[in-house]
Amino acid sequence: MGDHFAAAIRRFRLRAGLTQEALAERSGVSVSTIRGMETGRRRNPQLASVRQLAAALELRSVELDTLLAAAAGAAEPSTVPVPRQLPAPPAPFVGRLEELDLLDAAMRAGSGEAPNVVVAAIAGAGGVGKSWLALHWAHRNADRYPDGQLFVDLRGFSPDSDPMDPAVAVRGFLDALGVEPDRIPVAPHAQEALFRSLMADKQMLLLLDNAVDTAQVTPLLPGSDSCVVAVTSRNRLSGLITGHGAHLLSVDTLPDTEARALLVARLGAARIEAEPAAVGELIRLCGGFPLALSIMAGRAHTHPHLSLAELADELRDDALDVLEDADPAASLPAVLSSSHRALTDGEAEVLGLLAIAPGPDTSLRAAASLIGRDLSRTRAVLRRLEQASLISRDAAGRYRMHDLIRRYATTAHAPADDARSTALRRALAYYTHTAHAAARLLDSHREPIELGPLDPGCLPPALPDIPAAMDWFDTEHRNLLAAQRTAVTHAWHGTSWQLAWTLNDYHYRRGHRQDQLAVWRIAVDSACRLPDPGAQILTHRLLGRAHVVLGHHQEAIDALNQALALSEQQNDRALQAQAHYTLASIWPDGRRALEHARRALDLYRGLDQPIAEANALNAVGWYAALLGEADDTARRHCQAALALYRHHRDVNGQAQTLDSLGYIDHHSGRHLDAVEHYRQAIGLYRDLDNLYEAADTLERLGHPYVALCRHDRAREVWLEARDLYRRQGRDQEAEEVQRQLDRLSVDRSRVDGP
Repeated sequence: MGDHFAAAIRRFRLRAGLTQEALAERSGVSVSTIRGMETGRRRNPQLASVRQLAAALELRSVELDTLLAAAAGAAEPSTVPVPRQLPAPPAPFVGRLEELDLLDAAMRAGSGEAPNVVVAAIAGAGGVGKSWLALHWAHRNADRYPDGQLFVDLRGFSPDSDPMDPAVAVRGFLDALGVEPDRIPVAPHAQEALFRSLMADKQMLLLLDNAVDTAQVTPLLPGSDSCVVAVTSRNRLSGLITGHGAHLLSVDTLPDTEARALLVARLGAARIEAEPAAVGELIRLCGGFPLALSIMAGRAHTHPHLSLAELADELRDDALDVLEDADPAASLPAVLSSSHRALTDGEAEVLGLLAIAPGPDTSLRAAASLIGRDLSRTRAVLRRLEQASLISRDAAGRYRMHDLIRRYATTAHAPADDARSTALRRALAYYTHTAHAAARLLDSHREPIELGPLDPGCLPPALPDIPAAMDWFDTEHRNLLAAQRTAVTHAWHGTSWQLAWTLNDYHYRRGHRQDQLAVWRIAVDSACRLPDPGAQILTHRLLGRAHVVLGHHQEAIDALNQALALSEQQNDRALQAQAHYTLASIWPDGRRALEHARRALDLYRGLDQPIAEANALNAVGWYAALLGEADDTARRHCQAALALYRHHRDVNGQAQTLDSLGYIDHHSGRHLDAVEHYRQAIGLYRDLDNLYEAADTLERLGHPYVALCRHDRAREVWLEARDLYRRQGRDQEAEEVQRQLDRLSVDRSRVDGP
């Protein structure tokens, strides 16, 4: 430090073209003092003398700051202890191994390998454990920074004060570094320069906790690459990342295993093991928030007479009230409130609307439809909320809000009733219209339903083909189910049954049988509240079909008979035909099934509905084959159906009929033809992404392979069918295929011998 000051005085004097004597005469500072400064013998220069020299040398303000900072560093070493300012970390600490490893990797660059000070920006929602993590890491690595550790709470989101002025933090650091008050410059920028000079070449750790933005942090950054800085903030501090190369570490909620470990550490293993179900419910309701878990652990500790089940019940009934405390630092609502106060009115309004959106996450287009803004403005406000750690964005670009933040936002920023209703109508219109378009891609021959007009604020995507439609359904499935529940809550019964209609083919192809049943039960209830007989007939019929797939024989009969009775009341031949067609699939008695199929075919003929007629033709052929009727009867009906399907380019119908022909071929001894028909059907089902039907046809394909003694191929298709059944939750079918595989192995061993 002394050498730096001595060199600076000499450099400025020579630049001015002055001898030491001339400078003494001009400044009023003695020659011996100037000589002592330049040789480094005077280790404690008076700041008044330094200012006199600066005036005589006509230094610019920035040069004066540099000289004053160098002068302060030139003082004799003091007896001020090495600063060790880290507060005790909140205990206990659990998990976070991946985050600790990432911090280690980022800070490792602070050993002189990096050209600038190394900064780690630790971002996350309030109460998620950023300071907990930073302090644990800092204590664990304190010995790597022998010149000390500095800490400051910048109070960026304090519930009871404004953010700290960075000048106050700089002054606190100067005090901690042992600078005498009379040696501290007055101007803030001079104090910053002095701080950087004092930090030069030191190995120090700075922990800047609870920062509000980059502007608050920048004056506190050392210039030396031997120092490292950890900053925690609820904001992403993008300016720090862009301008200073900070390493961003996003802190999320704790996984269930670590949440449980935290409760064990706070309450003891015996109490946790005594109520496993209640512990699981507490973890679920707290959603991995360390602050929420700690609050509940504190309540359990201070109220040992309360069971964990009772605490879970309280939390379930009113989470925000239970998680509130008089101490703002121990109150989740207070912590969340301080984050929300930093939002603009427009951002707070959007947060409140996102909190009522149906489903666990949302796409950009769905969010834009909900809030009624274009994509660009929606993206901008979502980015701001993400930077504030109030929502998160995953790798697929979908936005999610933690359940506790959602609960707070629905209370703190609840939209007015009119605004809420309008926003939800836009959101449900978005889901209904997009799902309808996707359903039409899955089956372009299905008779469409009439939807209401699309609100100008809705922005549904253009889905180009079947794979895109199935992908969209996969992504939005839970949101669509939630949208139907939202429609029921608001008595928008038309939207409720329409959403069920849009999901029908998707549920069938993916094997979501329980979801299919649930949406059609809701749809029937909604349709019965409307003066719309057509909707009532349709919903009863498709509820019956959902029961059929699950093997609910009597429930299916009841629903389908109701559909048939309503269609007869309306004297509607097409609706009667649909009811008979679906009734055919119920009866294990093949005779009754064939009667309904033939009745459906008779009704469809003359209605100019070729696809529906083809469906009935294939049904007659299939049930005739099951009954073992004359081969030509079954085959003739299926071939007629296939011709209609091909003429009208109905791919799904072609696949179903090729499957029927494969069955007829196999049972009439034409095994090679059966294999060919089955393989064609499977290929079409795969093109349609219809894995439900593909699994059934794969199972049937194994039988002609066995008849042809092609056991390896039979085993191959049965293994694939079994795995598909298992993924679809069709356990009974999977077990039957496994038995066939077992028999196949036994038969082969008998043939091959020991």
